[in-house]
Amino acid sequence: MKKLIALLIAICMMASLAACGGSQAAPQGQSEDSDAAAVTNASGDTLVVAIWDNNQLAGIQKIADEWSAKSGIKVQINVISWVEYWTLLEAGASGGELPDVFWMHINEAQKYMRADMLLNLNDYIAADDAINLDNYYEGIVDIYNLDGNQFALPKDHDTIALLYNKAIFDKYGVEYPNDTWTWDDYAAAAAKIREAGEADGVYGTAMNTNDGQDGWYNLIYGFGGKLISDDNKTSGMDDPKTIEAMTWLADNLFPSMPAQNLMAETDPDLMFMSGIVGMMLQGSWMVNTFYTAEQSADYAWAQIPYYDGNGNGQCDDGERVSLYNGLGWAASAKTAHPDEAYSLISAFCSEEGQKKQAELGVTMAAYKGCSDAFVSAFEGMDISPFLEVEETGTLIKHPASRYTTTWEGGFTTGLVEAWQNPSRMADVCKAMADMMNEVLATE
Repeated sequence: MKKLIALLIAICMMASLAACGGSQAAPQGQSEDSDAAAVTNASGDTLVVAIWDNNQLAGIQKIADEWSAKSGIKVQINVISWVEYWTLLEAGASGGELPDVFWMHINEAQKYMRADMLLNLNDYIAADDAINLDNYYEGIVDIYNLDGNQFALPKDHDTIALLYNKAIFDKYGVEYPNDTWTWDDYAAAAAKIREAGEADGVYGTAMNTNDGQDGWYNLIYGFGGKLISDDNKTSGMDDPKTIEAMTWLADNLFPSMPAQNLMAETDPDLMFMSGIVGMMLQGSWMVNTFYTAEQSADYAWAQIPYYDGNGNGQCDDGERVSLYNGLGWAASAKTAHPDEAYSLISAFCSEEGQKKQAELGVTMAAYKGCSDAFVSAFEGMDISPFLEVEETGTLIKHPASRYTTTWEGGFTTGLVEAWQNPSRMADVCKAMADMMNEVLATE
């Protein structure tokens, strides 16, 4: 086990293995575009910016262009696929050059902040009338703060909702999901779809081992479990409530899902868009992917189900849980243009920039009260469940530690045994706790 942990940490230091949802796919969409040569500092009157989600490029470019018109400085935005993004950032930090401005993620923040790779923004924030950290979601501000030093400004926040294919529900005579659904309702509908659609090769739902934030993490916290202790010292994968949630998942949803080896070969997102999965959980960062899909007219959203723990038939506090996260805009500590880099970050993160981001359908805002326009950005598709859950549910910040990518990568591979042999779920969860504790002990 120790050799495995050492190997996992070594891999973590080379490239990220996990995303917002614990997936190798990008947490806010994944672009196939990549330009390794472009990930360098700017020269002259151009700032180089790196992101990993092509779906957000158009909106971000508009905001950047408005800033350029005022500042006279050009902005070159490079979209790099999720895996290559971190590989290139790691290479740049190890001796090359980082982009001037780039996204930072909760899974990687601790590593980059502790290695002094990010520009300390404290003095800039103090002198900037457009930025008051109290105006942002506190949990997201904290992600990018180390020992009182702010190394990124909050870019956005996200929540989880239930995505379903109306055509599949109609075909097999299953009622659409609604906001009163419990997880038992979800399981019952998934079973009906699978039973009626088996001859057609249609499954009720899908959730792979790497579907964390946009999958089984929500079940764990809804059932009262946890992934990690509040002090980040010990794993919660062996917590009785965690095991209860994961065992429920195995017993109630696995029978309606594709086999794990099929989901490993074809991502559940693609299965859904191919019309062979009836419903699944998804994050708000993926809305545009489904909005622009060929069959988007068939797609709809509902609030994430809740766990009726006391059996009273209503959703009580803490029973409807959505994991949330938020990216940060950071700058290289070695950028030749720190003032300009911060000015651009401020434009992205100011109230005006955050409202514009929502209006353009880029993502929900990190600035409180600026996300309403996001719901109106997708004509013909009601995505209000992503905001409604903030009022009707409990938001849990994506768990993270210094080596999040290591233990999340361990989940991706280590849970396969339980997905393939559901009766082993409790034992596998305990093994995942052992793996995770060894990682945490190295932090």
